[in-house]
Amino acid sequence: MKRILVLGAGLVAGPLARHLLAQEDVRVTVADQVASKAEALVAGAANGTAERLDVSDEARLAARIAAHDLSVSLLPYPFHPLVARLCVAHGKPMVTASYVKDEMHALDDAAKKAGVILLNEVGVDPGLDHMSAMRVIDRIRAAGGELVSFSSYCGGLPAPNSNDNPFGYKFSWSPRGVILAGKNPARYLEDGQVVEIPGDELFAYHWPVEIQGFGVLEGYPNRDCLPYIETYGIQGVEGMFRGTLRYPGWSATMKRIAELGLLDETPRSDLAGLTYAGLLRALIDESEEPGPLEEDVADSLGVDLDARIISNLQWLGFFEDEPLPAGVRSPLDVLAARMLQRMQYAPGERDLLVMQHEFVVRYPERRKRITSTLIDYGIPNGDTSMSRTVGLPAAIATMLVLRGKIGLTGVQIPVRKEIYEPVLAELETLGIAFHETSEVIDS
Repeated sequence: MKRILVLGAGLVAGPLARHLLAQEDVRVTVADQVASKAEALVAGAANGTAERLDVSDEARLAARIAAHDLSVSLLPYPFHPLVARLCVAHGKPMVTASYVKDEMHALDDAAKKAGVILLNEVGVDPGLDHMSAMRVIDRIRAAGGELVSFSSYCGGLPAPNSNDNPFGYKFSWSPRGVILAGKNPARYLEDGQVVEIPGDELFAYHWPVEIQGFGVLEGYPNRDCLPYIETYGIQGVEGMFRGTLRYPGWSATMKRIAELGLLDETPRSDLAGLTYAGLLRALIDESEEPGPLEEDVADSLGVDLDARIISNLQWLGFFEDEPLPAGVRSPLDVLAARMLQRMQYAPGERDLLVMQHEFVVRYPERRKRITSTLIDYGIPNGDTSMSRTVGLPAAIATMLVLRGKIGLTGVQIPVRKEIYEPVLAELETLGIAFHETSEVIDS
């Protein structure tokens, strides 16, 4: 019987752990720094074990990796290279849903020599985005088409009937991760020209996106997508874009929040003893005698007092004389803590995962637009869509690796048929499926 080590018992671990525990031919160990979180995931399964593990104890971590046939890392991304290095050292494969960083990529040769796969980016974004895109791209090639442009959007959101706050957002994963993603610079290709957007201007670039079967959301660029031209093998395209989806109004609000300095990660020694109102007062540049804080913030931003940013800050409580939470070190820490407090899902509420790709294809006598859309809702009082769409692809891929269905070694992402075809096929049996439409746009 094969043994799987699941490292981390956080927000997205539940569906993965349960899917693995449902397999009859494996034993699953869930390890977390908080033993009770691991125990909750195992929930008395006969083939499951929960344990406390501090991954900073490298010797202990190495021993646990060596004792299992495969490790799944759901830890914060800085720990993935450590886990991968130990997996290679002990000749064990690894699966994770996170992006391949330079430290991970550097292990490619060593993993190949050890004959093991380090399978990354097999969650939702990254993960389902790659797999669903490559399925269509490979089909286009097989039909003799030439891809002219590709765009992809993804967003995790509250379901419409759970969207009851002025930000149009609730947290189904790390609030700090969500906020930090809004500071990344972006690059994409439009009409053959590279467009570069600095991180501090990201939220100035947004536009409406029509989602088939849903309605209009707001999209803005997501990171540097140009490397995926090579990854997907689509050299020569005129357009390449990856974007994030939110409800309309998010970008304008976050742009103003950034202008206030609330996205600053720099530690500040003056936060101790400050209130939320005191922090705003410290952030704005006052050249005159202070007036009412709302008016001074509006003046600092150059907006009217009835602007959306002012009412949103009021809703968050940033004009209140309430002490800042203990332990915060930067304005971004304060914002993340406050958003998490005010923007959580209530019992019974559902989240929503939306992903949509658009392919413009040139054939000898016509051009066609293909649209592929995933709309997936969380389960009331059950798993979130975010946890299902991250955890289930990783769990399915784990079993494929463990059963020898994937013959690749080295650092991989799921862009090859032997990975994406069986993963997408099994996800469809679990209710996670893309729907396609196509139309001729000229002939």
